[in-house]
Amino acid sequence: MGLVPEEAKGLPPPGIVNRNSVWLGLLGWANAVLHNSVNRRPALKAGVHRQVLSITIGWFIGYHLTKYEKYKYAKLDRDMSEYIRHHPNEFQQKERKTFAEIVEPFHAIR
Repeated sequence: MGLVPEEAKGLPPPGIVNRNSVWLGLLGWANAVLHNSVNRRPALKAGVHRQVLSITIGWFIGYHLTKYEKYKYAKLDRDMSEYIRHHPNEFQQKERKTFAEIVEPFHAIR
């Protein structure tokens, strides 16, 4: 089953580049650079393979968090629309007014 339930497989997948993936990828890279700095190694040149691995892991986690986030919001929207469908008397349509009916008449004062 994993992080996202089976019913979420009907949803469209999120884009490869999304907010969570980018932030967690940058966070993974910053973690690897900080680790190099703490161990008194050249921050950007040492352990490039660890930097790439950290970016990849952060990107993967961010992608799946976005997938879970979209599932939770879709489930919430589905539940709200079902509630509205079962309780139509609580969500009656208001009568429509034109803009002229809402705004007071304008009289220029000179």
